[in-house]
Amino acid sequence: MIQWKEEKTIEAPIETVWELFKDEHIKAIMPKVEEHVLIEKEEHEVGAMHRQTYREGKRLETYTVETLAYEDKETFKVKRICFVLGKAFEITLGFTLQKVGGNQTKFIYEGQNKGVNFIGRAMLKLSRPKDQMNVVQEFMDRVESEAKKRA
Repeated sequence: MIQWKEEKTIEAPIETVWELFKDEHIKAIMPKVEEHVLIEKEEHEVGAMHRQTYREGKRLETYTVETLAYEDKETFKVKRICFVLGKAFEITLGFTLQKVGGNQTKFIYEGQNKGVNFIGRAMLKLSRPKDQMNVVQEFMDRVESEAKKRA
């Protein structure tokens, strides 16, 4: 299993950053997501389900994303999701935003990637931690870049 928890202060209002995690803007911060469709409940509800299609090179992978937590307060916002990718990895992601000042937001990105079968566990053991952390950092940088563009 691979786990991470990283944080970054973004020079943008909390509402601007939060907008990026809503359905209509998700492709801006997750460009490999080709389709993100609500299939159950409302996007802001715990238990909401989305059908998501992700492109990795020429391969398309479709899976169901479940919202595990959703909190939208003036100074604190949380979205936590979970999905199984390729029938091999159970991925849980958490996005927490805290208002630091009028124009600053603390962004906390945490998650885990767990192999659900022999192949998934083996692939995670063979992966390099540095490569995994590069993916985490690239995502955080993309969120910061998109938020600054919209601020």
